[in-house]
Amino acid sequence: MDKISRRRFIGFSTAALAASMAGLPSYGMVNNVLKKNNNLFGNRFLTFNAIVRVNQIEITRDKNLGHDERKLHTPEKVRQFRQAIEEGWPGAKITWGMSWLALHDETDSYKEIRRIIVDYHHKYGDEITFVPGAYYADSYNTREKINKEITDALVKISEIVGNGYRPKSIVGGFLASDHLRHLAENEGIHVCQGNVWSQYGTDLQDDEGSVCYPYYPSKEHLCKPAQNKNDFIDCVDLDGWTMDFVSARRVGGGSDKPYCSRMGVGPIETFGMYGKDLGLKEVLHSASAHFDKGFRLNKFGWVTNNWEVSLPLLGLKEFFSAIKQRWPDAKCITQGEFGLLWRNHFKSNNFDYRFVARGSGIGGSDENLEIRWFMNKDFRLALLKDWKLKTEEQVIDFTRYDLKAEEPKNPVRDWSLMGTINQKQLRPQDKPVPLKDLKDVEKKIIHKRIPELNFR
Repeated sequence: MDKISRRRFIGFSTAALAASMAGLPSYGMVNNVLKKNNNLFGNRFLTFNAIVRVNQIEITRDKNLGHDERKLHTPEKVRQFRQAIEEGWPGAKITWGMSWLALHDETDSYKEIRRIIVDYHHKYGDEITFVPGAYYADSYNTREKINKEITDALVKISEIVGNGYRPKSIVGGFLASDHLRHLAENEGIHVCQGNVWSQYGTDLQDDEGSVCYPYYPSKEHLCKPAQNKNDFIDCVDLDGWTMDFVSARRVGGGSDKPYCSRMGVGPIETFGMYGKDLGLKEVLHSASAHFDKGFRLNKFGWVTNNWEVSLPLLGLKEFFSAIKQRWPDAKCITQGEFGLLWRNHFKSNNFDYRFVARGSGIGGSDENLEIRWFMNKDFRLALLKDWKLKTEEQVIDFTRYDLKAEEPKNPVRDWSLMGTINQKQLRPQDKPVPLKDLKDVEKKIIHKRIPELNFR
């Protein structure tokens, strides 16, 4: 979201939650759900990344943009943050993503924050990892410098945690395919939160065109699933925020519009825009698309969230408790564990994801609309209709992944992969059309994967 609305949300609650950390149970590393159940299918998973930084945008080690967040990061705030999660979902495990400055700042406050987070790693099994650039590094920095920073930051994390610790993943917001390849081939890390599905005109980088569930990326483009072994990067690419499918077809939003296209489970777009009650309603609506209908279609469900520690705690405890209460069998594990679980099952991009969702009636999620998504190695396809008026389905997105793709060579904002028709409707060619109006070659490609669709 833009700077104005982000500021508004930070100002939403200035009072800290007063609570004692005494009496919390110690779960330790033995409380590892993967030891209890190592199956991907038949399970619902929540992954949650807590982001700790010094500056909103850390372009390089000594150059920053955006807001200085030192006053928003205190040891007490970190304790309150983690306590809210434990109270909402006892035994939940999360991933702490720390920026370069958060790993290296020598003030007493950040030294204590690092000590506390290491304690949570031992106490709860939380993962501690790195966030290049404090998100969106490729908008500002070169690939070579980002890879060097990743390597050096991982060394620092191992030093801070001790005992040979090495994270299973890193958090990137967006990361170019070269960084994912560097992680897999040079760092031995095979999971990365490296894309934000559907993001365009929101926040500080555009990344429209990917798959919203895990995939192995292509060497050509971060949004493109690898097509063969020569194109394959052995690093599972994960989304950063689970979004409302109906709202996600929009562009941007925020303080100047009554919606945000990134609305789903993220705190700014839900609790920040609509308050605790209506915000939680939207969170559960977005999660339901994956834990109910999506679970039946895909045989597993996954919801994920990035939440900056600099933000208010409004809705944090309720976020965890409401999901746990509604889906008591769900598992909250680190993103590294989830990505490796997916990797253990999928050795290539032979996935076939399908989703059906109706609008919530909140913000840009039109209550009368229903969207169907089909995502596989070859393409992604979205069909939209007015279910109340029973209109004909229209193709609002058809993005082929079997075609040549290329990332920007230099740091820029837009890293999108636009197909024949894109859901954002930014170009004249993006006007929705009936299935029957697609080209014959496109119909053939779709029919091979989804033979039940009617092209008449």
